[in-house]
Formats: sequence, structure tokens, C-alpha cells
Amino acid sequence: MTANPILLQKKYARIIERFSEKEKLSFDDALSFFYHSTVYRFISKGVSDLHCMSDEYLTKELIAEYEEK
Repeated sequence: MTANPILLQKKYARIIERFSEKEKLSFDDALSFFYHSTVYRFISKGVSDLHCMSDEYLTKELIAEYEEK
């Protein structure tokens, strides 16, 4: 299933904002990391309907990926 592109962009913005706040990164750094992440790749391709998961869950997944790198 694919999500509405406008709603997906809003979801991305919320995730990036939370990620930036939790990891104390600039918005630009958080944005750059997000768009190069596996989390983004999976959401944008509709893998496992990740876009249906909560913003909090996806932010935690992004933080886990960030901490691995």
C-alpha cells in the first residue's frame, strides 16, 4: 500500500523534528541523516506499511540506526 504523498511529507517532517530534538542535532543534520537512512528508504517504498506506524516508533527506529553509525 502506498500513502498519500502530501501526508507522507508531513510525517517525514514530524519524524525529522523529533529526531533532531532527541539527538540534539541541527534540523539540517537530522534532515540529511533521515533522507540517507534505511528507515526513509523503507517508508518511501511502502515496505511493511511502515508509514502506518506511529511517529514515535519511527523516530526510535531512526535513532537506533543513527546510534549504529
